[in-house]
Amino acid sequence: MGSHAAVSFLTNIAKAAFGLGTAATVLSSSLYTVDGGERAVLFDRFRGVLDQTVGEGTHFLIPILQRPHVFDIRTKPHTFSSISGTKDLQMVNLTLRVLSRPEVSRLPTIFQTLGLEYDEKVLPSIGNEVLKAVVAQFNADQLLTERPQVSALVRDSLIKRARDFNIELDDVAITHLSYGMEFSRAVEAKQVAQQEAERSKFVVMKADQERRAAVIRAEGESEAAQLISDATAKAGMGLIELRRIEASREVAATLARSPNVAYLPGGQSMLFNLNAGR
Repeated sequence: MGSHAAVSFLTNIAKAAFGLGTAATVLSSSLYTVDGGERAVLFDRFRGVLDQTVGEGTHFLIPILQRPHVFDIRTKPHTFSSISGTKDLQMVNLTLRVLSRPEVSRLPTIFQTLGLEYDEKVLPSIGNEVLKAVVAQFNADQLLTERPQVSALVRDSLIKRARDFNIELDDVAITHLSYGMEFSRAVEAKQVAQQEAERSKFVVMKADQERRAAVIRAEGESEAAQLISDATAKAGMGLIELRRIEASREVAATLARSPNVAYLPGGQSMLFNLNAGR
């Protein structure tokens, strides 16, 4: 009798545990959580994708019949490159960086048409399309001289194009711009030619300055000679003799300061004196 009661008690405990486990499983499968910066879209097996977007927090659903799909609605960066042709048929390589996020009210439509990887499917294609269309409107050198205008045109065109897919762009920027080898060589050759032209211009200016200096020098010497001639005509040869004496004094002073100069008397008197001494 006692063993029968024990078995019945254990059976009741097992049934209760099974019931509690089943209830916990059903309750757990009926709840789902949407974290901060996320939104959820519910798919119902009978009604399809529901039009309402579910916000943050813990929510109920019908197990088996409904399944949540969670979207990250925070702004995310995307970078992609494009090789495009300019108006003057030069090839340029541009890198574009965009900050994108989905339009929250249109998440059910995004899920139906594009899925959870909507940004990877849309942004590279429309980015390349817009870059090629904008770059084709400018010459290669204008991409540098008019870069703010190019960036603004790319940004406006890309924002408008992304809205067709219910995607919002918070920022669009061209982060890198490089030219092909042919254009780079042409720019380098142009710079070398400009440097050669500047050098030639400098040589011509230098020669012109030297010519003017020679003319001024000649005019000064001519005026000096004229002044000397006039002075000689008025004062006679005395001025010339005075200049000769001054020049002789300068030569004598220079020779006197030199240790390698010896003075010998003129004529044969020095040899006579040497013989007399013997």
